[in-house]
Amino acid sequence: MTRVGGIVLCGGQSTRMGTPKAWLPIGRELMLPRVVRLLSGTVSPIVVVAAPEQEVPRLPDDVQIVRDEEKGRGPLQGLAAGLAAFEGRVEAAYASSCDVPFLRPAFVQRMLDLLGTAQICVPRVGEYHHPLAAVYRIEVLAAIRQLLHENRLRPVFLFDAVPTRVVEAEELIDIDPALESLRNLNTSEDYEQALRDFLNEPDA
Repeated sequence: MTRVGGIVLCGGQSTRMGTPKAWLPIGRELMLPRVVRLLSGTVSPIVVVAAPEQEVPRLPDDVQIVRDEEKGRGPLQGLAAGLAAFEGRVEAAYASSCDVPFLRPAFVQRMLDLLGTAQICVPRVGEYHHPLAAVYRIEVLAAIRQLLHENRLRPVFLFDAVPTRVVEAEELIDIDPALESLRNLNTSEDYEQALRDFLNEPDA
């Protein structure tokens, strides 16, 4: 592929966390800037998708911030906004949530390498797909918009609608043995554990 961008979704309501995840400190960084930095080591440019009127931490000047058209419609709405911002600029984009502080650039690169001729490349652990650790070609935007129009908001509907390469855990553990790149922080307990683990990360 000639150029691959990155999309970071941070417009979720963080109801279980109780505070906006994008602003959570981890080490000397805040969560959103950290994920943007980690992702930018592999893909460029980066688009951050926020909720309408949501405040976000300061980001590098070359990071574009776009807004969901509506609140509370899940990752497909955010993907639509991010992919639309990339039309005519990149061929595909790696999509991430903003709460993956242990994202590994090698994981992102592996997902890009496995896309092949598919339109989506998404990891699956057990029976659970990870739509916000996946690669999307820009042309899937039309299918996403159709699903949003039909109010069919589950990402699996998209995977059924377009050619999708499902990546099993066994294809990823050589570069990310504990699959830390898929580790989301959903609760305050998750965050507190991440802070403890962060202190033990040699490359944090």
